[in-house]
Amino acid sequence: MTSSAYRLENCRIATMRPGTVPYGLISDAALVVRDGVIAWIGQSVDVPDQFASLPVTDLNGALVTPGLIDCHTHLVYGGDRASEFELRLNGASYEEVAKAGGGILSTVTATRASDEAALLEQSLPRLDALIADGCTSIEIKSGYGLTIEDEIRMLRVARELEKTRDVTIKTSWLAAHALPPEYKGRADDYIDEVCIPGLCRADEEGLVDAVDGFCEGIGFTKVQMERVFSTAQDLGLPVKLHAEQLSDLGGAAMAASYNALSADHLEYLGPDGVTAMASAGTVAVLLPGAFYTLRETKLPPMEALRDAGVDMAIASDCNPGSSPVTSVLLMLNMACTLFRMTPEEALAGLTRNAAKALGLNDRGMLDVGFRADLAVWSVDLPAALSYRIGFNPLIARYVEGRPC
Repeated sequence: MTSSAYRLENCRIATMRPGTVPYGLISDAALVVRDGVIAWIGQSVDVPDQFASLPVTDLNGALVTPGLIDCHTHLVYGGDRASEFELRLNGASYEEVAKAGGGILSTVTATRASDEAALLEQSLPRLDALIADGCTSIEIKSGYGLTIEDEIRMLRVARELEKTRDVTIKTSWLAAHALPPEYKGRADDYIDEVCIPGLCRADEEGLVDAVDGFCEGIGFTKVQMERVFSTAQDLGLPVKLHAEQLSDLGGAAMAASYNALSADHLEYLGPDGVTAMASAGTVAVLLPGAFYTLRETKLPPMEALRDAGVDMAIASDCNPGSSPVTSVLLMLNMACTLFRMTPEEALAGLTRNAAKALGLNDRGMLDVGFRADLAVWSVDLPAALSYRIGFNPLIARYVEGRPC
């Protein structure tokens, strides 16, 4: 945390506070930072006398938003799957790709073969790309080790990444991601022998902030996930769930019954799941990168989520198979073009609602008492962040008040 105090002037601020003003926008604005948090925010003409003598940074009319938050990534992994991508585009079937060594198990093999130093080296460029897009907080999941030791190692790397860069990293235990070949036909044993004891150990080592799983026909059942979530509950850890991506198994409603922070993907989410999420305050995390890469055609139930008042976040889902994405700015555009979100909804999805999806109540909006995690952009309107494709107008990033 910085102990300095200063004032940002000559800017427009998209506070992202909910209300009647789009984006919570303040024109001709100023913002005072003290001890890493926002001490005052408003129009420049109203700056209190007590802050008049502070050092001033003139932002030359730039737009200031909360630092962006990527609330769903699988950023730590070994290898890549570019060859698999090429095979698929040349007409290979899923089975043929698998026989050629592709699919999630190829990433598991590469991750298991990589030590912590190698995983760190491979993950840093992905992290740096997200930071360059204005991210100040990023979630990272395990899920490509599928043994206790390898899952733990992934989370250690995630913690180490936070030490190397000015960024907050939140970790999620995702051992219930896929069934490794050594447990073929024994999913319950895998839950009992790897997922649950590994979670307990990760918690003892201070490596886990939340617990996730993949509830799907090719993943794990609701009953199996409930056993993992019950353990998380006993440990005092919040839960989230990959749910209703390929079918409606009721995973989102089950997760909501555990007061889940979020349910993610949700293309096949039904009315019962929407109602349960709304009642629990569970955030819908939408992942346009996976929707695009998999050439999905079924949209999440956008109107139902809006009508129920379910907060919607968006995220990169950075992973080597279904969403090899390291640009949250691209996700803003895809959320608008593919999911028909408004630019304001999309930006709220990378700020205010993404913070809620990670249980971070001190960021995601710009207001007095919030962390001074800021992104400064050379654009005239907030909508420009969603409008342009392949263009990065980031000028500066502040993490807990530090320019970095």
